[in-house]
Amino acid sequence: MRGYALGSAFDSKSGQMIMVALLLMVGSFYVGNLFGNNAPIYISQDSATSSSSSSSSSPSASSSSSSPAISTLINKVALTYRETPLVIPPNGMNICPLKFNEYIPCHDISYVKQLLRSLNVSRREELERHCPPLEKRLFCLVPPPKDYKIPIKWPVSRDYVWKSNVNHTHLAEVKGGQNWVHEKNQLWWFPGGGTHFKHGAAEYIQRLGNMITDETGDLRSAGVVQVLDVGCGVASFSAYLLPLDIQTMSFAPKDGHENQIQFALERGIGAMISAIATKQLPYPSNSFEMVHCSRCRVDWHENDGILLKEVNRLLRPNRYFVYSAPPAYRKDKDYPVIWNKLVDLTTAMCWKLIARKVQTAIWIKEENTSCLQHNAELKLIDICDAVDETKPSWKTPLMNCIQLRSAKTDTQKLPPRPERLSAYSESLSRIGQFSFHFSKFLVLRSLIFFPSLLSLSSLSSLSSLSSLSPFSFIFFEVFSFSFCWKLFNSKLLFFF
Repeated sequence: MRGYALGSAFDSKSGQMIMVALLLMVGSFYVGNLFGNNAPIYISQDSATSSSSSSSSSPSASSSSSSPAISTLINKVALTYRETPLVIPPNGMNICPLKFNEYIPCHDISYVKQLLRSLNVSRREELERHCPPLEKRLFCLVPPPKDYKIPIKWPVSRDYVWKSNVNHTHLAEVKGGQNWVHEKNQLWWFPGGGTHFKHGAAEYIQRLGNMITDETGDLRSAGVVQVLDVGCGVASFSAYLLPLDIQTMSFAPKDGHENQIQFALERGIGAMISAIATKQLPYPSNSFEMVHCSRCRVDWHENDGILLKEVNRLLRPNRYFVYSAPPAYRKDKDYPVIWNKLVDLTTAMCWKLIARKVQTAIWIKEENTSCLQHNAELKLIDICDAVDETKPSWKTPLMNCIQLRSAKTDTQKLPPRPERLSAYSESLSRIGQFSFHFSKFLVLRSLIFFPSLLSLSSLSSLSSLSSLSPFSFIFFEVFSFSFCWKLFNSKLLFFF
């Protein structure tokens, strides 16, 4: 009751104030862009040293210059590591050297190599997150790449991004023939293809809709709203689902294809570095209407189908697993053996194969408790013990069993869009999350912390840093927000 009263008081007393603050934030951002300068926010130590030496040797030249001096970060460019207790240096956070512009704390290949002997490589455990001890984690601001440009905005970014922002040529060389990505002058061009749909994701998506609906509709009309795309590549499948109002979480590991996810994020597509190997994915049960695997290089048939059982956990009842890979259509090598194993596993889980054509197979996860119990009696599957659904799946080992639905785990019926965007999910309340409106206020307040990381002692230093004019900043919360937004656009990221 006290939490409810607090939320009500917050809404009634501060609602108008927050709306005014948000309007001021938006206004300050655009005014700053209109009247600000385009000075770079990352200057290497060599450049800074040469600039300071030249200015000291000819003070008259610098004073007579009509253009404003570039006020750069006073933070040092230095490789530093986290200490305990956590302390922000007086001059603000150091900036990592430029070669660390793609540093990802828990996906550091050099650290993973040290752990290989203790990892289950047969199950690809090396592709999962492995976080080093605190004292071995970088504690500096990660800079943008050299020649980084403000990203191209959506929807143009679906097809084009700046090459200098994601300067990985190997992926274009290896996957260009499959129309993943092509080099085009200063740009990367994404034709919309993939390993399995090199003629375009749009045609492939329509084909999936036809297979599920018997040529009577598309994926959206089949009830697909949220999709999990396994081994997504550059996430063109996700990009072409957006016109159907279908939201997709795409993921792929950081492997021999370089950082595929960086291409996806630069395009403006939701994606993350991850792998399905030994631990559950960080999503609640019954989260998706479709799990999609197109040449995702996951051995679903191995280890008693434990990875398929994770898909079963994530799928909503009466929804779909799409599998586009050689075992679904090829008769050579060991593909028929793999296919037979998949059929046996999915049958044991009471899935139904509803379509198999044009190199794709689609199963539906039927809601059939009696079938599961019968197969458990035949020792075809194991039924999970009752689990606490309020516990998050983060860092939870995969379970080699099927969980039966109960009244407590019944899937919440989702309201239609756009009402769904503001609906408070029952699953959030089960794990003790704050309501959305109150959490927005907490995020707003936390933005105050960011200027201290960069030792910003005055409005002028903040304005110069983020390329905004002084009258962009109305009050502290407002310019903190504008500053963080500009840093986000510049990819100057900070990792704890």
